[in-house]
Amino acid sequence: MSEIVFRPIGTVRSPFHEPAGTPVQATASRAAVGVIELFPEYQAGLQDLEGFSHLILIYHCHLAKGFSLKTKAFLDNREHGVFATRAPARPNPIGISTVRLERVEGARLYIREVDIVDGTPLLDLKPYVPRFDCFPEAQSGWFEANLTKLDQARDDGRFAK
Repeated sequence: MSEIVFRPIGTVRSPFHEPAGTPVQATASRAAVGVIELFPEYQAGLQDLEGFSHLILIYHCHLAKGFSLKTKAFLDNREHGVFATRAPARPNPIGISTVRLERVEGARLYIREVDIVDGTPLLDLKPYVPRFDCFPEAQSGWFEANLTKLDQARDDGRFAK
């Protein structure tokens, strides 16, 4: 198979300057604010985005170190397969987060509920559409027994370079 190459479309700015201490999910970082600095050549792609309350961000976990196929996630002390976790250290260190969109000013998107390290390269963004993206009947596997830990869970640096 041929190599796949992605180029960032912008940078995520946040109050978190290193992985350690960063919330592990956006829903646990309601007060955290950030800015997406989209590169100017992509600004026209923001047309009509202001009508959405949330965005799905797809980004490169640029500070993640190598991966293991078995890992201990932040919310549990047991090992799980990496694909059964949201750990940033994975074969392709791609992260996703759903954030609240506050406003768009030129090529800057002001966001809330950020769980991303400052300076993270943004690969893409998509509008969150509840009819497409929400599945009330979905099951959460092993996470279900650990969701009460989410509000206190913070990255401890275990997956960082």
